[in-house]
Amino acid sequence: MNPPAIAIDGPAASGKSTVAKLIAKELGYTFINTGAMYRAVTWYALQQGVNPADTAAVCGLLGDIPISFGKDGSVSCIMYCGRMLGDELRTAEVNANVSAVAAIPEVRALLVEKQREYNTREAVVMEGRDIGTVVFPETPFKYFVTASEEVRAARRAAEGITESITERDRKDSQRSVSPLVKAEDALLVDTSDMGIDEVVAFIVADINKKLS
Repeated sequence: MNPPAIAIDGPAASGKSTVAKLIAKELGYTFINTGAMYRAVTWYALQQGVNPADTAAVCGLLGDIPISFGKDGSVSCIMYCGRMLGDELRTAEVNANVSAVAAIPEVRALLVEKQREYNTREAVVMEGRDIGTVVFPETPFKYFVTASEEVRAARRAAEGITESITERDRKDSQRSVSPLVKAEDALLVDTSDMGIDEVVAFIVADINKKLS
């Protein structure tokens, strides 16, 4: 039986990455940023001059893609040719194309396998858009973190990101493979009017209750 897997799902700029990272720190679990994994494949495709909308071409890269998924302390990391990827994964070009890459079934199958591998070794807090519905559908620890579109747009703007929240939501929720959707048994957590510490405390309390 694998260690606990905490699933934190939600739309862009809902605060799920920050919340998941702090929950992992509070519980002593490993934080896994699955969005960064999809961004890494997108970034690599762009580096190779491949159009992210060309499904066949992207799939052709997957067999020998020189990207590895590991850990830096208690946080997941992505390595490329011996160096850790960071700001490269958050460029405007990657932002504009990651939804197309994330919609490719072969990409999702590869990365879901990598995501599940983490949990065979250790307890994880994993954030993304299909963790509770696809990656760990059996886990009792499912949370759907969201916020109003206005709040999320403001958060993106504060980060200097001009990506359209409405368009990103549309792409993520309407893709045919693993669309963004709340798992039926996930606890909905609206962060519009909550501070980060308040959100973390609320979810950790629920996790501890279920663990006891």
